[in-house]
Amino acid sequence: MSAWVEDVLGAGYEQRTIDLGTDPDGEGEVVATLVRARPDTGPAPAQPRRAFLWVHGFSDYFFQTELAEFFAARGYAFYALDLRKCGRSRRPGHTPHYVSDLVFYDAELDAAIDLVREETGGLDIVLGAHSTGGLILPLWLARRGAAEIGVTALVLDSPWFDLQGSPWMRSVGTQVIRTVSRVRPFERLPLPDGDAYGSSLHVSGTGEWDYDTEWKPLTGFPVTFGWLNAVRRGHATLHRGLDLGIPSLVLRSDKTWFARRHGPRTDVSDAVLDVKQIARWAGCLGGSVTSLPIAGARHDVFLSQSDARAAAYAAIDRWFAFHELD
Repeated sequence: MSAWVEDVLGAGYEQRTIDLGTDPDGEGEVVATLVRARPDTGPAPAQPRRAFLWVHGFSDYFFQTELAEFFAARGYAFYALDLRKCGRSRRPGHTPHYVSDLVFYDAELDAAIDLVREETGGLDIVLGAHSTGGLILPLWLARRGAAEIGVTALVLDSPWFDLQGSPWMRSVGTQVIRTVSRVRPFERLPLPDGDAYGSSLHVSGTGEWDYDTEWKPLTGFPVTFGWLNAVRRGHATLHRGLDLGIPSLVLRSDKTWFARRHGPRTDVSDAVLDVKQIARWAGCLGGSVTSLPIAGARHDVFLSQSDARAAAYAAIDRWFAFHELD
C-alpha cells in the first residue's frame, strides 16, 4: 500500500494506492485508489465528528469536489474510492470497470473502510454511492454487517436497482446475457452510441463540469456481457431483500428521459436509469429507508443543475438532522 501523495484534483486532495494483487478475471495486477479531502487553506479544520466514504458508478470516478466540500463543512472527514479498473485505478491491459462478480469489490471496500477507521480513530462512517456503486455498496454491507464495520447510515444517488429498458430484457434478455457471459465474458453488447448524458455534464458540451474524459467518456465505456451478468446477479440478490439495519436515503430524479443526443429534457431528467425502478426497489435495503425524488435532477443528482443540487443537499441536511447525523 502506497503513501499518501497529492491527487490529480490538486491542492487539498490526496490519494493512496491499495494493492489488490492478481486480478481474478485474468487481467494482471489490480489496484484501487482511496482519495481524501485535506483542506489546506484557511483556519485549521475542527476535529471531524464522523467520516464519509463515497463510491462512484460505471464509467465514472471521483471528481466531485463540491460533494466533498459539502460533507467537510458538516464535520465529516471525506474519502472517496476509485474501484479496480476505474479512474485512477485503471492500468494498461484492463477492461474498464470489468469484474465478473461484484463480490470481488469486497477486497478494496474492506481495505478502504479499515484505512478510514484507522485514520479517524474509529469514527462512525456514513457511506455514499452513485448508480452502480449504489448496488455494490448495499450488497457488500449485507455481507459484512454495518454494525461490525462501524457504518451507521447510507446515502445513495440514483442507485442501479434494476435493468432499464423493455420488460423482456429483464427476463429473456437476462438469460441471453448469462449464456453469452459463460463463453465470451469480455464481448461487448451491441448497444447504440449516445452522448446525451455526457454532453449534458461536461464543459465541452453544455455542462459545467470539467473532468477527465479518458476516465469518464462522454459516450460511456462499452458494456460487456460478463460485467452485466455480474450486475444482474447483484440485482437478483437485492430483489430478494436485504436487511442492512441502518437508515438509508435514496435520492433520484423525478423523471426519466432516454435520448441518444442532448436536448433540454436531458438536463432535467435521468437519462440513464428508470427512476420508477429505483423507487420500486428502494425498500429492499431494509431498515429505515427514505426515498426522495429531486425535481429536475440528472442521473447523478450531485451533477444536476444548481437548483436541483441545492434541493438534494437540503434533503441530506434534513435527513441528517432527523437521524442525528449532523
